[in-house]
Formats: sequence, structure tokens, C-alpha cells
Amino acid sequence: MSLDAADFDRRVLIAPSILSADFAELGAECRAVEDQGADWVHVDVMDGHFVPNLTFGAPVAKCIRPHIRTVMDVHLMIAPVDPLLEDFAKAGADIITAHVEAGPHIDRTLQSIRALGCKAGVALNPGTPPEAIEYVLDRLDLILVMSVNPGFGGQSFIPAVVPKIATLRRMIGDRPIHIQVDGGITPETAPLVVAAGANSLVAGSAVFRGGSVADPAAYGTNIRAIREAGEAARVRA
Repeated sequence: MSLDAADFDRRVLIAPSILSADFAELGAECRAVEDQGADWVHVDVMDGHFVPNLTFGAPVAKCIRPHIRTVMDVHLMIAPVDPLLEDFAKAGADIITAHVEAGPHIDRTLQSIRALGCKAGVALNPGTPPEAIEYVLDRLDLILVMSVNPGFGGQSFIPAVVPKIATLRRMIGDRPIHIQVDGGITPETAPLVVAAGANSLVAGSAVFRGGSVADPAAYGTNIRAIREAGEAARVRA
């Protein structure tokens, strides 16, 4: 899938988070969700410091890159983030997203990501206001709105983020910036965030529930349910 601004639209994109995949089968899991309709593959990187969990680093991202045919969407929940940007770019990330609080100068971080040849994303925790990125909008390709507190999969959706998404959608205007939402996304919550202005939906347990590498049909069923619920809301909005 192209990430060129010329091809930008706001159709609903599904980005399964491999945080909920079988870590012993990561490559095969990436192929399976793509075969079942995923638009992007969302790679959650946690350091046990910025967030209370530890996942994996750039070497694992590099290993799964050959198994991803679409977009490797890397979400860095690490601090300080700047020293590791180059490692993830070299690992093959198409998009690198950093949190506002993960370094002293988010503008410099975003410039660095783009200079490395990747699309630049910024993540907002539930308590981070939209105004925190008001002056870096022209550095952005993606805004990730956390609808749970980062660190663990399977958490419940925080409804207070819905008006935040609507505010961000007004702020970006006609800029070709994806609004992504991560946390508690299901066929029930997808319409809420899409109606508010989101177009990229990260889902972990809601995608991987009921399936496996050996029997991935449930992945497709789950992806279609989330996409259809979101698209219906987009058409109505």
C-alpha cells in the first residue's frame, strides 16, 4: 500500500497489533493477518521504562520485516526515543511514531524520522491534550490517539478520547495526516472513533481472538467486522 500524500484518502484502514500475536510465530502471524485483509501491521515497541511492559527491539523488527508486504507501522513506547530512531529505520519501518513525552524536542524527533526516510507519527496518551502538537502539524504524517493507557493489550476503551479525535480532525484541516486510534478497538467502538475523524484503527485482541496461524480465518472475520462498522460510520458522518 502506498503512503504517498498523492494517494491519501480517509477510508478505514485496519492495523492489527502484533502485541496480541503468537510471539513464537511472529513472521507467520504477520503474513496471516495480511492475507486476511490487514492494511498495515502495527508493531508495538515497549521499553519497560516509558511504559510498564517490555516487548522487543529493532532486531526483532528487522526479522519480521521480510514477512510484511504492506506497511510496517512502528509505535515506539520508549524514552529517550531519539537515539533509537535510526535503528528502527534501518530495520525497515515505514512509519515511526514517537510519543510527545518521549524526548525533550518533539519537533526535532519528527524531523529526524523524516530525514531517515520514514513517515513521521506522534502519539498522544489519554491525558495528553491536542494542543501539544499544534505547532508540529506540518511535520506529521500520522497522529496516534491512545484510547487506553499504553503498556498492555486488552484494555478497555476510554470514551473521553472521542472528542479529542474530533478536535484533532478540525486542527489538521486538509493536511494529508492519518488519525490513528489504538486501544480497545472493536466493532462497537470503531464507529465512535471513525465518526469523530479517525481512519486508521489499531486492534490487537479484537483481531487475533479465535484464530491462529494454523487456522487464520477468524482473523479475517474480525478484521471485516471492524472495517465494516467503521466504514458505515464514515459514510454516515
